[in-house]
Amino acid sequence: MNTVTSDVLTERIEAFIFESLILGDSTRMPAPRDSLIESGVIDSTGVLELIEFLEEEFGIAVDDSETVPENLDTIERVVAFVSRKTA
Repeated sequence: MNTVTSDVLTERIEAFIFESLILGDSTRMPAPRDSLIESGVIDSTGVLELIEFLEEEFGIAVDDSETVPENLDTIERVVAFVSRKTA
């Protein structure tokens, strides 16, 4: 896969969160540095949905060892993680 710009990654990831995790409720949309878990946007099932989306959308494989808050707890961290995986 070609390297995708962080702006495009952010746009796609935010769209997924908006449509699939908060079901279009713009009042619940987290800021880029807000914890997805602490803000109630994502739970353990949501993490699995997010991983499935990332694997399908960006053609990456997310190992169990990578499913940690450092990679997946904020939009910024998800974008950085996907950037590293697609570089």
